[in-house]
Amino acid sequence: MEKHLTVHHANAATPDGLIVRCLQGDEHAYATLYRQYAGMIYRLTYGMLQHSEDAEEVLQDTFEYAFRRLHKYDPEKAAFKTWLYQIAISRCRNKRRRKWLPTFSLDHAVATNHDIGDPDAIAPDAAAQLNAEKQRVWQALGKLSPKLRETALLRYHEGLSYNEIGVILDISPKTVESRMRLAHKKLKELLQGSISE
Repeated sequence: MEKHLTVHHANAATPDGLIVRCLQGDEHAYATLYRQYAGMIYRLTYGMLQHSEDAEEVLQDTFEYAFRRLHKYDPEKAAFKTWLYQIAISRCRNKRRRKWLPTFSLDHAVATNHDIGDPDAIAPDAAAQLNAEKQRVWQALGKLSPKLRETALLRYHEGLSYNEIGVILDISPKTVESRMRLAHKKLKELLQGSISE
């Protein structure tokens, strides 16, 4: 049975309720779902790719893919947010494989006017709000390997548990914990290095 959600157990305003409405052809529900999750997914794609145009492209690709396959989403397997994260991470990995991306540049982040440190921001003027600490952290994050970076972003920036990250990345919680230890150690070294420079 492909449609896992039914109206009787999904309030129309919840993600599950909105998905039911989408499956019934409600265009407004699609727009509402996009508005609710676009900021969250953009933060992740920008953090992963550190390039505004690529992040925007992957954001659109993530939602296009998710909406085309909405009938296959199963709330028994994962929360809708987790499912979107899985799609976005996969799309980011594909993007990195297809295109060489430069190392994170603070100048680029400021020039493109994206404050990736602000949880609610896609606002064009938000980069001005970046403080020195956030700048240093994001610069250090950009120097991590892709695997460590995606794990650290999901943990530090999105506040997900090891179990949730494990589901999204299709690895065990123990592997998540191990990657986080390595990411934390590396970030600490990078940040201490930037203080002594």
